[in-house]
Amino acid sequence: MARLKEYYVSTVAPAMMKKFGYKNVMQIPKLDKVIINVGAGEAKENAKVIDAIMTDLATITGQKPVICRAKKSVANFKLREGMPIGVKVTLRSEKMYEFVDKLFNIAFPRVRDFRGINPNSFDGKGNYSTGIKEQLIFPEIEYDKIDKVRGMDINFITTASTDEEAKELLSLMGAPFIK
Repeated sequence: MARLKEYYVSTVAPAMMKKFGYKNVMQIPKLDKVIINVGAGEAKENAKVIDAIMTDLATITGQKPVICRAKKSVANFKLREGMPIGVKVTLRSEKMYEFVDKLFNIAFPRVRDFRGINPNSFDGKGNYSTGIKEQLIFPEIEYDKIDKVRGMDINFITTASTDEEAKELLSLMGAPFIK
Protein backbone atom coordinates (compact mmCIF):
# COMPACT_ATOMS: atom_id res chain seq x y z
CA MET A 1 0.00 0.00 0.00
CA ALA A 2 2.70 2.46 -0.93
CA ARG A 3 0.08 4.28 -2.95
CA LEU A 4 0.15 7.41 -0.77
CA LYS A 5 3.95 7.64 -0.89
CA GLU A 6 3.94 7.39 -4.70
CA TYR A 7 1.16 9.99 -4.78
CA TYR A 8 3.28 12.25 -2.57
CA VAL A 9 6.27 12.03 -4.91
CA SER A 10 4.25 12.49 -8.11
CA THR A 11 1.60 15.02 -7.07
CA VAL A 12 2.04 16.54 -3.61
CA ALA A 13 5.73 17.49 -3.89
CA PRO A 14 5.40 19.33 -7.24
CA ALA A 15 2.25 21.15 -6.05
CA MET A 16 3.97 22.25 -2.83
CA MET A 17 7.06 23.35 -4.75
CA LYS A 18 4.93 25.47 -7.08
CA LYS A 19 2.74 27.03 -4.36
CA PHE A 20 5.49 27.95 -1.90
CA GLY A 21 8.24 28.59 -4.46
CA TYR A 22 10.85 26.25 -3.06
CA LYS A 23 14.21 26.34 -4.86
CA ASN A 24 15.32 22.91 -3.73
CA VAL A 25 13.46 19.59 -3.55
CA MET A 26 14.76 19.06 0.00
CA GLN A 27 12.81 22.13 1.22
CA ILE A 28 9.47 20.45 0.50
CA PRO A 29 7.80 19.42 3.79
CA LYS A 30 7.25 15.73 4.40
CA LEU A 31 5.28 13.69 6.88
CA ASP A 32 7.94 12.58 9.37
CA LYS A 33 5.96 10.32 11.72
CA VAL A 34 2.49 9.61 13.06
CA ILE A 35 2.00 8.96 16.78
CA ILE A 36 -1.16 7.24 18.01
CA ASN A 37 -1.80 7.48 21.75
CA VAL A 38 -4.52 5.91 23.90
CA GLY A 39 -4.82 7.06 27.51
CA ALA A 40 -6.08 4.48 29.99
CA GLY A 41 -7.04 6.03 33.30
CA GLU A 42 -9.02 2.94 34.29
CA ALA A 43 -5.83 0.82 34.07
CA LYS A 44 -5.02 1.55 37.71
CA GLU A 45 -8.00 -0.60 38.80
CA ASN A 46 -7.85 -3.22 36.05
CA ALA A 47 -4.51 -4.30 34.53
CA LYS A 48 -6.20 -6.19 31.67
CA VAL A 49 -7.29 -2.88 30.12
CA ILE A 50 -3.75 -2.24 28.87
CA ASP A 51 -3.66 -5.64 27.15
CA ALA A 52 -6.98 -4.94 25.38
CA ILE A 53 -5.77 -1.52 24.21
CA MET A 54 -2.46 -2.99 23.02
CA THR A 55 -4.30 -5.65 21.02
CA ASP A 56 -6.57 -3.05 19.39
CA LEU A 57 -3.68 -0.71 18.53
CA ALA A 58 -1.55 -3.53 17.15
CA THR A 59 -4.48 -4.63 14.97
CA ILE A 60 -5.11 -1.10 13.67
CA THR A 61 -1.49 -0.10 13.02
CA GLY A 62 0.27 -3.39 12.32
CA GLN A 63 2.99 -2.51 14.82
CA LYS A 64 3.55 -3.44 18.47
CA PRO A 65 2.56 -0.62 20.87
CA VAL A 66 4.61 0.63 23.82
CA ILE A 67 3.20 1.00 27.34
CA CYS A 68 3.46 4.53 28.80
CA ARG A 69 4.03 4.67 32.54
CA ALA A 70 3.43 7.43 35.10
CA LYS A 71 6.49 9.60 35.70
CA LYS A 72 5.33 10.93 39.07
CA SER A 73 3.05 9.78 41.85
CA VAL A 74 -0.13 11.85 42.24
CA ALA A 75 -2.15 11.11 45.37
CA ASN A 76 -5.35 12.83 44.14
CA PHE A 77 -5.49 10.50 41.12
CA LYS A 78 -4.44 7.43 43.15
CA LEU A 79 -1.49 7.15 40.81
CA ARG A 80 1.94 5.77 41.68
CA GLU A 81 5.16 6.26 39.78
CA GLY A 82 5.67 3.49 37.22
CA MET A 83 2.00 2.52 36.88
CA PRO A 84 0.83 1.91 33.29
CA ILE A 85 -1.41 4.81 32.21
CA GLY A 86 -1.46 4.58 28.42
CA VAL A 87 -0.29 2.99 25.20
CA LYS A 88 1.33 4.59 22.17
CA VAL A 89 2.62 3.66 18.71
CA THR A 90 5.01 5.69 16.56
CA LEU A 91 4.66 4.94 12.86
CA ARG A 92 7.26 5.83 10.24
CA SER A 93 7.83 5.16 6.50
CA GLU A 94 5.60 2.53 4.85
CA LYS A 95 3.42 1.71 7.87
CA MET A 96 2.88 5.43 8.45
CA TYR A 97 1.71 6.05 4.87
CA GLU A 98 -0.48 2.94 5.02
CA PHE A 99 -2.13 4.13 8.26
CA VAL A 100 -2.66 7.70 6.99
CA ASP A 101 -4.25 6.38 3.80
CA LYS A 102 -6.54 4.09 5.82
CA LEU A 103 -7.43 6.88 8.26
CA PHE A 104 -8.31 9.50 5.63
CA ASN A 105 -10.04 7.24 3.09
CA ILE A 106 -11.68 4.48 5.15
CA ALA A 107 -11.93 5.36 8.86
CA PHE A 108 -12.99 9.03 8.80
CA PRO A 109 -15.84 8.46 6.30
CA ARG A 110 -17.21 5.78 8.67
CA VAL A 111 -17.71 8.33 11.48
CA ARG A 112 -21.37 9.21 11.90
CA ASP A 113 -22.21 12.86 11.01
CA PHE A 114 -18.61 13.46 9.88
CA ARG A 115 -18.12 16.92 8.40
CA GLY A 116 -14.32 17.02 8.46
CA ILE A 117 -11.45 17.48 10.87
CA ASN A 118 -10.67 20.76 12.63
CA PRO A 119 -8.25 22.90 10.57
CA ASN A 120 -7.15 24.84 13.68
CA SER A 121 -5.41 22.00 15.57
CA PHE A 122 -1.89 22.90 14.45
CA ASP A 123 0.76 23.61 17.07
CA GLY A 124 2.49 26.57 15.39
CA LYS A 125 5.48 24.50 14.22
CA GLY A 126 3.80 22.48 11.48
CA ASN A 127 2.46 19.52 13.48
CA TYR A 128 -1.21 18.51 13.56
CA SER A 129 -3.18 16.71 16.26
CA THR A 130 -6.66 15.21 16.14
CA GLY A 131 -8.69 12.81 18.20
CA ILE A 132 -11.04 9.92 17.53
CA LYS A 133 -13.87 9.05 19.93
CA GLU A 134 -14.04 5.33 19.17
CA GLN A 135 -11.77 2.65 17.71
CA LEU A 136 -14.70 1.03 15.89
CA ILE A 137 -14.25 3.24 12.81
CA PHE A 138 -11.31 1.10 11.73
CA PRO A 139 -12.35 -1.91 9.63
CA GLU A 140 -9.97 -4.30 11.45
CA ILE A 141 -11.78 -3.91 14.77
CA GLU A 142 -14.71 -6.26 15.26
CA TYR A 143 -17.57 -4.87 17.34
CA ASP A 144 -18.14 -8.13 19.24
CA LYS A 145 -14.53 -8.48 20.37
CA ILE A 146 -14.03 -5.11 22.09
CA ASP A 147 -14.63 -4.73 25.82
CA LYS A 148 -15.11 -0.94 25.83
CA VAL A 149 -15.24 1.89 23.30
CA ARG A 150 -12.07 3.98 23.61
CA GLY A 151 -10.79 7.04 21.85
CA MET A 152 -7.30 7.87 20.68
CA ASP A 153 -5.14 10.87 19.89
CA ILE A 154 -3.37 11.00 16.55
CA ASN A 155 -0.43 13.37 15.99
CA PHE A 156 1.00 14.08 12.54
CA ILE A 157 4.61 15.27 12.83
CA THR A 158 5.83 17.02 9.68
CA THR A 159 9.06 18.67 8.59
CA ALA A 160 7.10 21.83 7.72
CA SER A 161 8.18 25.02 9.47
CA THR A 162 4.77 26.76 9.39
CA ASP A 163 1.19 25.68 9.94
CA GLU A 164 0.21 26.85 6.45
CA GLU A 165 2.75 24.52 4.82
CA ALA A 166 1.67 21.62 7.03
CA LYS A 167 -2.03 22.21 6.29
CA GLU A 168 -1.35 22.28 2.56
CA LEU A 169 0.72 19.09 2.85
CA LEU A 170 -2.00 17.22 4.75
CA SER A 171 -4.73 18.56 2.44
CA LEU A 172 -2.89 17.33 -0.63
CA MET A 173 -2.45 13.96 1.09
CA GLY A 174 -6.22 13.73 1.48
CA ALA A 175 -6.94 15.11 4.96
CA PRO A 176 -10.67 15.97 5.09
CA PHE A 177 -10.46 19.43 6.70
CA ILE A 178 -13.69 21.36 7.37
CA LYS A 179 -14.08 23.98 4.67
